Amino acid sequence: MLGALGQILIYIVPFLLVLTFIVTIHELGHFLVARAFGVKVDRFAIGFGKAIFSRTDRHGIEWRLGWMPLGGYVKFSGDLDASSVPDQAGLAELRQRVIAESGPGAERDYFHFKPVWQRALIVVAGPAANFLLAITIFAIVFMSVGAQLRPARVAQVQAGSPAAAAGFQVGDLITGVNGKAIKDGGEVTRTVMLSTGDPVRFTVERAQQVVELTAVPERREENDPIAGRVKVGRIGLGLAPAPGDLRHVRYGPVDAVVEGVRQTRDVVGSTLTYLGRLATGRESGDQFSGPLGIAKATGSLTTAAVEANPAPEAIAINLLLTLTTFAAILSIGIGFLNLLPIPVLDGGHLLFYGYEAIVRRPVAARYQEMGYRAGLALLAGFMLFATWNDLQKLNIFQFLGGLVS
Repeated sequence: MLGALGQILIYIVPFLLVLTFIVTIHELGHFLVARAFGVKVDRFAIGFGKAIFSRTDRHGIEWRLGWMPLGGYVKFSGDLDASSVPDQAGLAELRQRVIAESGPGAERDYFHFKPVWQRALIVVAGPAANFLLAITIFAIVFMSVGAQLRPARVAQVQAGSPAAAAGFQVGDLITGVNGKAIKDGGEVTRTVMLSTGDPVRFTVERAQQVVELTAVPERREENDPIAGRVKVGRIGLGLAPAPGDLRHVRYGPVDAVVEGVRQTRDVVGSTLTYLGRLATGRESGDQFSGPLGIAKATGSLTTAAVEANPAPEAIAINLLLTLTTFAAILSIGIGFLNLLPIPVLDGGHLLFYGYEAIVRRPVAARYQEMGYRAGLALLAGFMLFATWNDLQKLNIFQFLGGLVS
């Protein structure tokens, strides 16, 4: 068993490096668009708590690194805190103070006095940067490494399973799911996982004939080597490409970007599908993960990358490829989460700006305060729920025991 130092190196360090990188890109999105619109910025911070590094540049912007690397923020001049949105009275007071300190016209450099469309673009730039990061990572991987396409060839049909009842046979090639053409078996698996109880239509090639089959996935509990114990939809098929099925494709720049966009769209689409099914009671919430689960997943991926090939140069390449691809997926998740219409998140700010654009005045201070309190409570509840999921799915006591052994 790994000692404490080994556990930290495998689980904690890669997770913090990936998360810090993603958060930095997110905050740079806010920062760069704000500066493009001439907004005065007081601080660009990665991490919270006491600063372990701080430097103020010639523009008066403090670049700060906190000792707790679990987030970040851009503090615009005039903000009371990282989520400040003044109401009409607060804006008037701020305007008077700015004019008194810096003279008439100085308020034009402040975020809160910019047109609402500029403020909205500054806010949406953070999540947009996360999506662009994911697309860029995917595109680089598709150009430099390429993709191994593994067609969805049926290698096993479990007796008594939904697949057997639907009429699947060994050797069938699945070419479409629910009317959508597919190129890789992973697309079949992802659709089935999120379709428990719903009929799934398959287009199958069998002996030069096209056959349409329908199967209803059933929920099964499994022990995933990355995510831990999960409940997902299965139909009882084993997929494995036959000799000659495998294709390695390396994309040119344009096609790589297109594939990167498609990969990002598919992750967002799967997330929306899961949330929709969760809201209607057709899916359990056990797929939510918090920092513990993400750290465990990062560690498992790191271990797999190291064990795939013991040669030092191969380990370096595998680690880089694994962690950057994981960073792309996590970046999509963080961008999507921030767009949810919850006060204190970017989506909550956009909700307030939408109201302001319609009624021509900011939301009243007491309603903003109520919204932020509700948003904080909702996020706290979500984090507790996700952490409880992690404790349930992972053998956390064995994990913690390894850290102190």
